Amino acid sequence: MLKAQADRSIVADIDGYSDPLGKFGAAAAARAQELRAGLPLPSSPSAEDGEAERDVARLIRQLARRGLLEYCLRRGEDANDLVVIEPQTADYWPQAPKLTDTTTVALSRFAYLRRRGSEMVLESPRAGALFRICDPEIASLLMALAAPQTIGSIRRRDDYPGPALLALLLDCQMLFAVAPAKRDALRQAEGDDGLVLWDFHDLLFHTRSTEGRQANPLGGLYPHTGQIAPLPAIRPAWAGKTVKLQEPSGTASPLEKLLHERHSVRDFDGERPITLRELSTFLNGVARVRARWSSPLEFDDGPDIEYTSRPYPGAGSAYELELYLAITNCDGLAPGFYHYDAAAHALTAIDVQQQQLAAMLQSAEFAMDVPSPPPILITIAARFGRISWKYSAIAYALILKDVGVLTQTLYMMAAGLGLGGCAIGTTNIDLFAKMTGLEFHVEGPVGQFALGRGAEPLVSG
Repeated sequence: MLKAQADRSIVADIDGYSDPLGKFGAAAAARAQELRAGLPLPSSPSAEDGEAERDVARLIRQLARRGLLEYCLRRGEDANDLVVIEPQTADYWPQAPKLTDTTTVALSRFAYLRRRGSEMVLESPRAGALFRICDPEIASLLMALAAPQTIGSIRRRDDYPGPALLALLLDCQMLFAVAPAKRDALRQAEGDDGLVLWDFHDLLFHTRSTEGRQANPLGGLYPHTGQIAPLPAIRPAWAGKTVKLQEPSGTASPLEKLLHERHSVRDFDGERPITLRELSTFLNGVARVRARWSSPLEFDDGPDIEYTSRPYPGAGSAYELELYLAITNCDGLAPGFYHYDAAAHALTAIDVQQQQLAAMLQSAEFAMDVPSPPPILITIAARFGRISWKYSAIAYALILKDVGVLTQTLYMMAAGLGLGGCAIGTTNIDLFAKMTGLEFHVEGPVGQFALGRGAEPLVSG
């Protein structure tokens, strides 16, 4: 709900939270209420626009950046909706590229149609928005687009929806343009080599289990409370013969002690930050390259494949995981964003916008439910192609297994050094892509870990 304030400012009231949008003229505030029924999408501002038109355009842009708009496409002013576009990324804005009759397009292999409640939606992990399908004839058109079609041939169909929908689908990468030479190699025709390596289900899982490229509720929301009882912490025993195991005897080994001491630490000591030497020891122990070699492909003629050895086990010795560090408080190291070069045992500074770095740290702060960001935030990123070049169907599952193994290694090393750490359950893949300039499907975050010196517990006396 939009509310106009006495000082001419407008705020968006979302589930009890107020988000200020800025100050606008009285005419814009009045027209803002028409957004419930729908307003025409403004074009780029021009010198001929009046103050009210410019204000409305600015307000709509502010709402769009917050994901508070949806876009209806109709055949005509009085017609029913063909589709309703729901943004999934914060910077989505409808664009309509020009199409010619000779342009050949096909449906993306990542696009899928599904039921959501009583509606049908068209989605893709590559798309910045989903399309709520309102006209059943569109489903028939999508079926035809499973094979490459020229725009000219689509225009001659009885279910032709008009040029705008096709352009919007192409802009959202639901459709892709097919070069004549690649009509028989559609997987290679759609996107770069990094995208070719992805299986459909893996990319979908990656984008729908992280932040940044979806608008679904995410996190510990207890969505089934009152409908399904929570499972017990310990599984009920099987009804069979039980063999009672002996209790351990003697002194626990150093490893056993570390396992027992390991716990998540969310409260860090800001007065005693980790030193650069301690951080160097930590990174050396968890991720440094210990050996490097290459060997030929297991079968057939093919290229030699490079391998490394690191302190933790990795699927197929691919070691696809990289560490990026957001530093806010480390004695001897300037605040900023760094990549850990595991071969050179060095930190390389990456120039990022301070607003983006702050957003990454604030997200971790929110996920940990603490009042301040961690001194060091480690983002675990995957170079996806290192795994998917070899493994079909299980590539992303292997990456997540590797993340679990590395996360336990981070915990154990932190405990061994007398430091504190905490795994974080989600990451923002779109934010990381903007910070690094890497396409989200080439390299992206799959885990995070907060690191610091645990605060001493308060002693009451």
